[in-house]
Amino acid sequence: MTYKQTLDYLFTKLPMFQRIGKSAYKADLSNTIALMNALGNPQNNFKAIHIAGTNGKGSTSHFIASILQEKGLKVGLHTSPHLKDFRERIQINGKMCDEDFVIKFVNDNKQIIEDIEPSFFELSVAMAFKYFENRVDIAVIEVGMGGRLDSTNVLSPILSIITNISFDHTQFLGTTLESIASEKAGIIKPDTPVVISQTQQETKQVFIDKARLTKSRIEFADSIYHINNVRENENELVIDVYNNKELKYQNLILGLQGDYQQKNILGVITAIDVLNDLGFDISETILRKGIRNVLHNVPILGRWQHIGSNPTIICDTGHNEDGLRYVVKQLKRLQKPLHIVLGVVNDKDLSKIFPLLPKDAVYYLCKADIPRGLDADVLNGMFQQQGKFHIFGVYPSVREALESAKAQAKNEDVIFVGGSTFTVAEVL
Repeated sequence: MTYKQTLDYLFTKLPMFQRIGKSAYKADLSNTIALMNALGNPQNNFKAIHIAGTNGKGSTSHFIASILQEKGLKVGLHTSPHLKDFRERIQINGKMCDEDFVIKFVNDNKQIIEDIEPSFFELSVAMAFKYFENRVDIAVIEVGMGGRLDSTNVLSPILSIITNISFDHTQFLGTTLESIASEKAGIIKPDTPVVISQTQQETKQVFIDKARLTKSRIEFADSIYHINNVRENENELVIDVYNNKELKYQNLILGLQGDYQQKNILGVITAIDVLNDLGFDISETILRKGIRNVLHNVPILGRWQHIGSNPTIICDTGHNEDGLRYVVKQLKRLQKPLHIVLGVVNDKDLSKIFPLLPKDAVYYLCKADIPRGLDADVLNGMFQQQGKFHIFGVYPSVREALESAKAQAKNEDVIFVGGSTFTVAEVL
């Protein structure tokens, strides 16, 4: 099979949550365990850092991987979903795995795939772990959904990180922040340190109780560090980080934009402190270089990404209440006429999203090209029920919506593309 034929086989043979939703979700680890056993349990043959959370886990994963790469380590990185190429999920030092590896893995294990019938995500995790085996010094592994029952949770990491808890995938993870946090806390392992990036009153005790049960060291990053003097310098954020009243990192330059990176970076810095306690010897110079050079070391797509000028076009994969709150706040701060190309998935609870959306923007509603995408006419009907929104048009594709927005926008305006990871993927 060619690479394209191999992917076509995986997409058609294996249920994929991102495309079809709930029917692809399996609420236990039996398939993953069976896959790992069949592959010789590769997850036991590399060191790993395990990262969960509702928002921020992708950015945090990339920051950590970049810093470790600056240290001179060979660093595996597994994230999801991919935006352009499946191999984005499986990288070493910022380089995607070879197409030949994907082809060979599927060909060599086709009988196992046919027998176990895993989901697309379960197989992608197994493929990543097999790729990292005997190839990396350490791997940074991002959880797909939840934590306790996530396919990645067969790992025994040296460090766990939980970034943020917000309402997302409530049909699987629970309808309260406490229940969602309990699922995320499933990655906390016995005698293994855990860093919590963002302290939230509803979830703090959940993590403390789990860490006490597992006898794990727990650090709440934002109770150790805080940020002052935030400024923007071209395409970078510059911050001062304090430990209590002591200036710890002056003029720390973040290679990723987006207001929400201020939450993520405190977890990253605290995680490096813990890794140094474990003997990694990561200097301030390495930390600074890793944080600033993240896009060069381990490219990441769709995080407050500028994809056009005159008019300015920005895309961001933030798609739930907490993620969109930061995005909208940053868009309003630009103080420019705003055009929003918006497409969402059909299982998204929009009741929490509508109050966040700016009423003075012009909207171009569309459907991402996946079965799980919400029909644009249905989305329009939901907007009409809200009232007070300026809907310029309804489009069958993201591309047509963006072209319409570009035709209407003046050079000094801003076009934002978002609402779903898959909406963003289509414009990249």
